[in-house]
Amino acid sequence: MIPKTESELAECVAGAQGALRIQGGGTRDIGVPVAGAVLSTAGLSDVSLYEPGALTVVAAAGTPLSEVEATLAAEGQRLAFEPMDHCGLLGGQGASTIGGVVAANVSGPRRIQGGACRDSLLGVRFVDGMGRVLKNGGRVMKNVTGYDLVKLMAGSWGTLGVLTEVSLKVQAVPEAMGCILVNGLSDVDAVSAMSAALGSPYDISGAAHAPSGVDGHPVTMIRVEGLETSVAYRAAKLTNLLAQFGGEVVVERDSMKVAAGWAWVRDVTLMQGGRGDVWRISVKPSEGPNVVAKLRETHPNISVLYDWGGGLVWVQVPQGTDVRAVEFAGHATLIRGSEKTRSILPVFQSESAPLAALSQGIREKFDPRGILNPGLMG
Repeated sequence: MIPKTESELAECVAGAQGALRIQGGGTRDIGVPVAGAVLSTAGLSDVSLYEPGALTVVAAAGTPLSEVEATLAAEGQRLAFEPMDHCGLLGGQGASTIGGVVAANVSGPRRIQGGACRDSLLGVRFVDGMGRVLKNGGRVMKNVTGYDLVKLMAGSWGTLGVLTEVSLKVQAVPEAMGCILVNGLSDVDAVSAMSAALGSPYDISGAAHAPSGVDGHPVTMIRVEGLETSVAYRAAKLTNLLAQFGGEVVVERDSMKVAAGWAWVRDVTLMQGGRGDVWRISVKPSEGPNVVAKLRETHPNISVLYDWGGGLVWVQVPQGTDVRAVEFAGHATLIRGSEKTRSILPVFQSESAPLAALSQGIREKFDPRGILNPGLMG
């Protein structure tokens, strides 16, 4: 089913006799496999309102992410949360949609500065499990309502409703950018270096570490953006700050090279085309190297990428490996795994009993028939 309008989509949901598998561009096959009729939002595609002066864009949920980004780029603007493209990592062939980005709360390296996708979300329109059209929020940040459905829908993975339209705040593309590269650091030292940079007054917009970079050697990346003179000043200060950690410090000021390097981090290019499962682990930055060290005790050849200053750890492990067998304070999500693995292992982190009861109560409120992506989140 590929409805062309919101009313048609509402009719599809209202008339559904069984489970529905909600799909945007089909690029994020994540979660427990859903057996049901595919309901696609691809037919709802349009940037219906764009006000560069107000830093606001409104788009139908099925609008390709690339179209939204191109529209913004033409006016020198961008999405603050730098959403990743899962196609390469998951081997998909489709085109990511803005609705899919919001439904999965996809947030890239700039999250440490600009916030997550949900922090840029101003308003939503969606169809609930009964086929009712609901809306919440608007085109400004002030939002006084009984329920903050805007935040609730971000990261709900289509289990509460089918998004039909989203409103987002945007930001200006900076005049310049630079990247301070520190070569040769261990995981522990790299996290310390990133923490020092993030704790400095130099306004960092990206902090990542690859134990095995493009050339196979460890590289720590610190990004700064803004006015040309400001970037030059902060890069010089950060060079001095990071020199104490013992690695070779190099400053890259070519904006195209900097952008390419951070796209490599954003899209987890290191693990694209490889074999094995890919997990996304969220922990306190100082705990990341400990989790990785424990995993390496049994799987010494795993691939690893740290983002968000070490608070987000991507790991590629042999198929069927449950990284949660290593105890840590945080949560983990299986991003890439075979259908068999996703059917056996919990894809999303298990919730505590009180939180699980609350989540179930919310789902029953918005989808009492349990037809929207049933079981996808476990």
